[in-house]
Amino acid sequence: MANIKSAKKRILVINKKTARNKRIKSHVKEVLKSFELAMTEGNLEEAAEKLTLAEKKLMQAAAKGTLNKKAVSRKVSRLTKRLNAAKAAK
Repeated sequence: MANIKSAKKRILVINKKTARNKRIKSHVKEVLKSFELAMTEGNLEEAAEKLTLAEKKLMQAAAKGTLNKKAVSRKVSRLTKRLNAAKAAK
């Protein structure tokens, strides 16, 4: 346990940030799973809606520093590419 006042404060700040990051990552995973489910069911209209929501949540996570901006852009690009390929196949 920390004895110095500033170290105690840092522990509290880190705990808050960890909780926020866990919450944000949980929301992102939830949205991505719903997109995956819509894709596997073949419901492309719903998948397109879920993609826009997923993109929003991912960009918000990148803005807060929870996820890396370039990793988020890559993920959004791959999801969009998958959706477009599925639309072209139909």
